[in-house]
Amino acid sequence: MERTVSGRPQKRARKKVCMFCVDRAEKIDYKDIAKLRKCMTERAKILPRRVTGTCAYHQRELTAAIKKARHVALIPYTAE
Repeated sequence: MERTVSGRPQKRARKKVCMFCVDRAEKIDYKDIAKLRKCMTERAKILPRRVTGTCAYHQRELTAAIKKARHVALIPYTAE
């Protein structure tokens, strides 16, 4: 553990792994609402990569799938 200026030990954060790479997902399905909701806030905003831990490739696919699901009214654009 590293020490900070105050002398307290600082915990090291683990690197998040992409949940789509772990599942070996080739495509992110826009109809899989449960998986899409994990990557959104309660206000229906898309969470960034640094929060979810997804890789750049899957983040782009995820964003497109969420936007497509919004377009066909499977998930809302905003919270009520």
